[in-house]
Formats: sequence, structure tokens, C-alpha cells
Amino acid sequence: MRMVTVKGVVEGGRVRVLPPATLPENAEVFVIFAAHEGEERPRILTPRLVHPEQAVDFRMECREEKAGAGV
Repeated sequence: MRMVTVKGVVEGGRVRVLPPATLPENAEVFVIFAAHEGEERPRILTPRLVHPEQAVDFRMECREEKAGAGV
């Protein structure tokens, strides 16, 4: 199957193909539309461990230093 990309607009709930494209009658088509900016909410993806039991490998150790110990 050969694929061709053409541009069109929606008018009254119907897709109108913009010239110079012409399609044969009863042609099978797939419609992919461009979302307008601002319609989608931003998603902030956070990292996830595939194996949660590995979380222990990322344990943080905290130490308190005495004041003036490094001077």
C-alpha cells in the first residue's frame, strides 16, 4: 500500500482536503490531526525503579560535622 500525505481542514465536522490534492472516490484514508498548543497538560515524568527492592542501593548516609572541625 502506498502512503501519501495531504493537508486538509475540518469544516462542519467533515475533512476537506486542500488543493492541489485530489483523491479517488471511495479511497481509504487515515486521518492524523495536529493538536493545538496549550491543549495538552505538561507531564513531568519521574524516574521509577524496575526492581523496587534495589531502592536500598540508593540509601543516603548523613553525618553531622562538629563546628570548626575542618579549620
